[in-house]
Amino acid sequence: MKNIVILISGTGSNMAAIVQAARQQKWSERLGARVAAVISNRPDAKGLLFAREQGIATAVVDHTAHASREAFDAALAQAVDAHRPALVALAGFMRVLTPGFVARYAGRLLNIHPSLLPAFAGLHTHQRALDEGCKVAGATVHQVTAQLDHGQILAQAAVPVLPDDTAETLAARVLTQEHLIYPQAIARLLAAQQEAAERDRTQ
Repeated sequence: MKNIVILISGTGSNMAAIVQAARQQKWSERLGARVAAVISNRPDAKGLLFAREQGIATAVVDHTAHASREAFDAALAQAVDAHRPALVALAGFMRVLTPGFVARYAGRLLNIHPSLLPAFAGLHTHQRALDEGCKVAGATVHQVTAQLDHGQILAQAAVPVLPDDTAETLAARVLTQEHLIYPQAIARLLAAQQEAAERDRTQ
């Protein structure tokens, strides 16, 4: 069974979307994969409660308890590695990871970003889209690299920007698409891994 570990910092709505998709689409049967753990850098992250209610293992690695980013990332990696992950999904995880952490999970570390990358990497994406007069906005699922909000794009979804939009209303519209494309991108990646493993076995 391939284990997915999800990292969150808050409510974890994208995490919940992944968990629900995994159950509804029977990932364990079709793709040999399951959400094994949800880990947060914040003890008060509301998403942890949802994960526990679903019977998923949870852990907290509090970034404030570590003297440096490197020390935090080392502790986080230890918590992640306890579940032997095939994939690590960042879902509203609000910490910039060190290059060493990213390299450790190269090729199996994913993120979702609330813009149509490469536009508007970083923070305040929706307000920046409004300030620039964009007619469309959206979300991007991508591989994580040491460069913030870069890496191979795996999926994107666009939504219209309406004349009376605020950053909040635009964010809400984009979020509905995030909940669709993140589970889809993970399922596609798992299926590709499964196909590659089967090819290797038959050669």
